[in-house]
Amino acid sequence: MDTIYLLMIVALAVLAIADLVVGVSNDAVNFLNSAIGSKAISFKNLMIVASLGIAVGAVFSSGMMEVARKGIFNPGEFMFNEIMIIFMAVMITDILLLDYFNTVGMPTSTTVSIVFELLGAAVAMALIKIGVAGGDFSEIVNYINTSKATQIIFGILLSVVVAFSVGAAVQWVSRLLLSYDFEKKSKWVGAVFGGIALTAITYFILMKGIKGTPYAKVSFDIIGGSTIKDFMENYVLAIVAVASVFWSLLSYLLVHVFKINIYKLIILVGTFALALAFAGNDLVNFIGVPIAAWQSYGAWVESGLAANEFSMGVLASKVPTPSLLLFVAGMIMVVTLWFSSKAKRVVKTEIDLSSQSETKERFEPNFLSRMFVRVGIKASQYTNALIPNTVLKKIDKQFEPIKVQKNTEVAEADKPAFDMVRAAVNLMVASVLISIATSYKLPLSTTYVTFMVAMGTSLADKAWGTESAVYRVAGVLNVIAGWFFTAIIAFTAAATIAYLINISELMIAVLLFVALIILVKNSMSGKKKNGQVDEEELRNAESSSIQGVIQESTKNVANVVKRGQRIYSNAIEGLAKQDLSLLKKNKRQIVKLSKEVNDLRDHVFYFIKNLDESSLGASNFYISLLGDLQDVTQSLEYISKVSFKHVNNNHKKLKYNQIQELKEIDNELNSLLSEIRDIFSQNEFSRIVGVLSKKQSLFDAISSKIEAQVARTRSDESSPKNTTLYFSLLLESKDLINTMMSFSELYHKEYDATIEPATIKED
Repeated sequence: MDTIYLLMIVALAVLAIADLVVGVSNDAVNFLNSAIGSKAISFKNLMIVASLGIAVGAVFSSGMMEVARKGIFNPGEFMFNEIMIIFMAVMITDILLLDYFNTVGMPTSTTVSIVFELLGAAVAMALIKIGVAGGDFSEIVNYINTSKATQIIFGILLSVVVAFSVGAAVQWVSRLLLSYDFEKKSKWVGAVFGGIALTAITYFILMKGIKGTPYAKVSFDIIGGSTIKDFMENYVLAIVAVASVFWSLLSYLLVHVFKINIYKLIILVGTFALALAFAGNDLVNFIGVPIAAWQSYGAWVESGLAANEFSMGVLASKVPTPSLLLFVAGMIMVVTLWFSSKAKRVVKTEIDLSSQSETKERFEPNFLSRMFVRVGIKASQYTNALIPNTVLKKIDKQFEPIKVQKNTEVAEADKPAFDMVRAAVNLMVASVLISIATSYKLPLSTTYVTFMVAMGTSLADKAWGTESAVYRVAGVLNVIAGWFFTAIIAFTAAATIAYLINISELMIAVLLFVALIILVKNSMSGKKKNGQVDEEELRNAESSSIQGVIQESTKNVANVVKRGQRIYSNAIEGLAKQDLSLLKKNKRQIVKLSKEVNDLRDHVFYFIKNLDESSLGASNFYISLLGDLQDVTQSLEYISKVSFKHVNNNHKKLKYNQIQELKEIDNELNSLLSEIRDIFSQNEFSRIVGVLSKKQSLFDAISSKIEAQVARTRSDESSPKNTTLYFSLLLESKDLINTMMSFSELYHKEYDATIEPATIKED
């Protein structure tokens, strides 16, 4: 039986590697967001700097391992076999939970997950022990390190408020002093800002780094015989003052003499600092438990006692983590950072929510977001009423974004989401807060801090305007709700898995197999999603002439026709076969298509803004086209909805004659739509005349079917539901055909092959 524990150690080692991969994919992106969002430096250089920060931070993270060993529970209350169950339950839960969040593209906290997993598994094992011994369940307080656990949980929750508030305050002051036109400010202004930012960042790099090394407790004569650790703690103000002067003078020299952009330098150093803090603070979340298990195994083997007789009080003592293991873990984190595909989904969420410009809003408003926005507006109005108008005007001027000349050659994805001042503040504030927590061995959540700092600076920077506030706030609330979800699920899942493993050790193999299947499935689906471009996805038009819009929009029209053809046929097929699953899938497809068309309409404002007066005809054409496409989706949506409703409510199946007639319409419509799709795919608009000539024959066919149904209804039709459905399908099919003919006629009227399509010219 002792062999099982060796196998568990091997399994935990493998799980540690997997946890590093899934954890970094979600968490490490937090220190990249600011630099990526500002586009201050190239992605390659950014990754190099971040990789160096991770490598250095990993080596200095040894002290944080104590959290996994004794930070949440009292190890002396558990035997070796029980502690191994706890550790195994924690790692299996952690991998599955983090992989789920990576798959949906939502940032979560690896710190919160590991803390509540340890808490859940430990509580489960404690309750089992108490129950077997016939004790009082109130004794559970003896098993859990309540003071430390409470401190950790309070620190995590406090980080949300502190990070948001500090981020907002620092950004507001920074913007007030620098404005959006910060590059034209006097050189000394940038130098002072750089001095303060670099002082804050580098101090905590040194503070955290040195406190994690053996040199921290070595005394030196040059500093009066005291240790480096004591010196830095006792002379904080003096060190900060000297460092501020040094960095300010150096910043001025770099700006004035070497013409270096000080804000880019801050972003580089800040990214390094935050990457270092991340590795130092969060490495415990990925390998702390496996290392504790390995050290426990070694101590148990040396003891010679049975697994259920060896107390794990040994974990209460400090045991240094081998530097080699930390280095290897750091390298795995670096490799993951470079090659992770799921990380891109996570970073997009945070950048979109903090973007200064209008973006495609991912989240829908809710009651709470509307309430918070209303309260915020009222509070702003009351505050403004207390401030003189002259002062308000000066403040508003500082927060007025500068107008940037249009450059259509730059893709939307390559444009910065916010400027370098905000990016610098994000990195400066987040690195300081995380480093302070790390220096006190408090596992403050990197995700919470970086995310809430970014949200606070966005609010202070007026990125959440009246047009976007309810959506952005809803997004923040959704992310925070996900964090609470993380805590609840982590606790419950870890406790459940610990219980199952306690029942039978064979459950370890079963659970590992299930976890492997889930991970492989998510990985394959993720690669497929990232590796392929959705050819059917609709694209926004950017041209400034009618001919240009025609050329750009043909693919959209062809895709709408293709997808509409499939949706219509599936609706008829689902009705004929009473296939509820097909009709349900059909509903999802039309909802997706409708959303994409609505997104195109939402983009109309920006399309028109890019036009000059000579190109206004293009806007009329584009608006008419979008109106027709929306009518198409509305008709298809109605057909899909009523078909699903009929089958879902278990109404009588359509009669044979009705099904046959609908299939006749489907076949004729299929032939028409295939021809239209081919015309728009090949840009052969001269063939539209032939399409338009078929309009009346299709209308006549539908009319004859209506007349036939009227006759049946008067003679032998006994189902009002069938009659209503049949008429609805025919009439909506007629509207669908009419709309298809409408935009086809529009293209036939406006297309001119002799005119060269025009595009928006750069100012």
